[in-house]
Amino acid sequence: MLELPVLGGGSYRVAPSKIVAVGLNYRAHVAESPSILAARATGRIDPASAAPDEPKVPILFVKTPNVLVGPGEAVVIPTGFLHESGIAAPRTDYESELAVIIGRRCKDVAEREALRYVFGYTCFNDVSQREVQNGDRSGWWRGKSFDSFGPIGPVVVPAGKLPDPQTLGIRGRLNGKVVQEATTGDMIFGVARLIAYISRNVTLEEGDIIATGTPSGVGPLRDGDVFEVEIDGIGALSNPVRER
Repeated sequence: MLELPVLGGGSYRVAPSKIVAVGLNYRAHVAESPSILAARATGRIDPASAAPDEPKVPILFVKTPNVLVGPGEAVVIPTGFLHESGIAAPRTDYESELAVIIGRRCKDVAEREALRYVFGYTCFNDVSQREVQNGDRSGWWRGKSFDSFGPIGPVVVPAGKLPDPQTLGIRGRLNGKVVQEATTGDMIFGVARLIAYISRNVTLEEGDIIATGTPSGVGPLRDGDVFEVEIDGIGALSNPVRER
């Protein structure tokens, strides 16, 4: 059972029925995504512009709850299995994200009311195995859902202590070097709009997690690395990386 301290006292049991994640939710990350880079290289889109490729509605996928690990726990890359699956040089990336923890059941929530359903916020690393993610006809879920591919923490900050989730600096550090840096205000779809949109599609239950997307600067993890997600007002989530 994974428990995180709550800022201000107490602890929180992390036990979501689902983790709803958002893809391509920062403009600069849209520009660096493999599909966009390939389209530019072949002349299918204007090399100087990412705007036509920005999503018109949130891109949603699920990560299964087995991904969750706490601060200091290892992200384990199943390199042996990937080699056995015919992937000679597998790439598994870090993705620094703000996580939203839902505080009560909600369905068809209006955007103006959406933040009232938030229990709190924390850091999240949406670890992603790229060959599986991009190769599966069934979608992204398997490449995003290997065991340990969802570090979360280090604390849960109650929603009342972060009244505007779109004003937070977010950074990713690989072995102490800053490789991602942005603000949550750079999101294409903010937290309130995400909750409203997701709740139109599926009922959000108490404890469910929304991973709100990553800024630009994603890159590969390797055995022995340490990756940190740091968000202003929350703290830094640090996890070592191991290959199996």
